[in-house]
Amino acid sequence: MRLTLPQAACLPIVAALCLVDIASAFNFQICTNNVCRKQPLQQLHASSTSDDAEDEARKLRELASQLRGEVDAFQQEKDEVTAAEEKERDEIIAAKQETRMRYSAEVPILKGDGQTAMERVDFPPRIKDGKSSIMAVQANLPLGILLGEHEEIPGAISVDEVAAESNGERADVREGDILRACTACQQTMETPTWQLLAGGIGQPKTKRFMFATDGRPFEEVMDAVGSNRMDPEGRAVWLVLERPE
Repeated sequence: MRLTLPQAACLPIVAALCLVDIASAFNFQICTNNVCRKQPLQQLHASSTSDDAEDEARKLRELASQLRGEVDAFQQEKDEVTAAEEKERDEIIAAKQETRMRYSAEVPILKGDGQTAMERVDFPPRIKDGKSSIMAVQANLPLGILLGEHEEIPGAISVDEVAAESNGERADVREGDILRACTACQQTMETPTWQLLAGGIGQPKTKRFMFATDGRPFEEVMDAVGSNRMDPEGRAVWLVLERPE
């Protein structure tokens, strides 16, 4: 369909605009002064679709960026929690290790085969509130120390006096230390198989071992300390002490 608008009979501007809209809606050709113009409906639709797609793509990019940010924030928070848990766990392990080192000592332990091996042994504190530590020393006889029953801790043996320039003083034994363990010697009869077959009675042998003093009678502890004189090798006495701070 074709409408012709003569130059001299131009419709008012409002009517012309309405006509243009109608022509656009029905894909009319509008001619003025014999010049026809066809509205590019497809081009307008394509341009609108392109703008919508670009706007949608922009929104998707913004959404993706927001999601990445949330994921990164969540991962960072998770890493921080994990790091805090690992730090707390390491601190607990370190504290336990420190406590064990504080309340333990390496001493010679007699094995079943008669051999002696150095091992770390735990000594739970007798002095409360963590105001003590365990130490092991070696001192030659005579020790030059005076032992007694602790006045406040039942079953504990304390160092009541250390003689000046004595072996105990040289080994850093101090007044107020609690004796937790010491080496002791004991004589046993050892009978090899060949002696048993021959009707022998065996031979005496001295073994040295660690003697725990906790809860032992005072006289028994004194005998254990003094038994180190029986050591045929004349080795120094091991003393495990708990020292108050």
